[in-house]
Amino acid sequence: MDKMDLMQDKKTAAKAVHKHEKAMHPGKPMTKLRAGGKTNSDMLKMGRNLAKVANQKSPGRKQKGV
Repeated sequence: MDKMDLMQDKKTAAKAVHKHEKAMHPGKPMTKLRAGGKTNSDMLKMGRNLAKVANQKSPGRKQKGV
């Protein structure tokens, strides 16, 4: 997937979630969308702890100090 497509998809998803929250939950604070975590398939392939480490090293996340 292209980087621009991914950014557009994230923006579209956030917009839809916030639109739902405004309509269904007025007066409540907006949800902050977080980066994804380890998946069940990753845990099955490499185990829980290694999947966690692999997820933290993914290029989609920004690392402190880099």
